[in-house]
Amino acid sequence: MKENISCSRSKVDNNLIEDAKQEIINSKSSINLSSKYFALLGNEVRLSIIYLLLQYKQLCVCDLSDILNINQSPISQHLRKLKDANLVKNERDGMTIYYHIEESIKPLLKTFLKQI
Repeated sequence: MKENISCSRSKVDNNLIEDAKQEIINSKSSINLSSKYFALLGNEVRLSIIYLLLQYKQLCVCDLSDILNINQSPISQHLRKLKDANLVKNERDGMTIYYHIEESIKPLLKTFLKQI
């Protein structure tokens, strides 16, 4: 049987409540962007791709397909989502397209993935 747990406090700190509300309002765009990144990186394949691109600088779809043992089509779809979110960029070399992490986002991703 579940216990009914409720919040009970003897005194409300209205200053704390108002400061925290303002903090959320001031941080809204940052929180929104971070939540999109967390949702995007919540997928094991996309997280693996980001991890690999941080380790090996640039890889093509064929490389990622061989490493992750996943067909190229799903890899390409995951890369498209990462590219649409501006987490990865690509460069063409002849017929091969190489993907790499967007420079400005590398520090954030490295911090995020430090525990892996």
